[in-house]
Amino acid sequence: MERLCDRGVAGLLAAMRWLALPVAALLFLQWPLREVIRAWSREANDIGQWLFALFVAASVVAATRANAHLASDAFAQRLRAKTRRRLTALATLFALVPWALFVLYAGARPIAASVAGLERFPDTGNPAYFVLKAALALLMLLVLTQAVVDLKRARSDTGS
Repeated sequence: MERLCDRGVAGLLAAMRWLALPVAALLFLQWPLREVIRAWSREANDIGQWLFALFVAASVVAATRANAHLASDAFAQRLRAKTRRRLTALATLFALVPWALFVLYAGARPIAASVAGLERFPDTGNPAYFVLKAALALLMLLVLTQAVVDLKRARSDTGS
């Protein structure tokens, strides 16, 4: 199960990293669309927003997987590797997992209502605003899946 989860998250993150290209392209195109063509700049902005939300959801988990996220390294580097792994496992179990579960619980109704209603961007009326809210659920599900993988690995590292 751990391998399946790990491979699933890795595959999804590998695919989602390519979202950076259309986000950059849409950011670049906004000015010429607005100033030269005088059309579609708001649509480009709206599409860029939901693609960026999905990209960020994947990026947070990718940074965690690569141990590239911000950490209190000045303190942690003084600890033995085994102690750091145990602290990471404890933080995952008692901080990260409850936080992700809470966000999923608190956001379930608004996210579900947004997706069910195919909510549109309030300013422009363009479709797919619900993707921004769904990206939050995706982030939390990825965090929880990665937590399962990390906790399983930590348990096998300690020999339990």
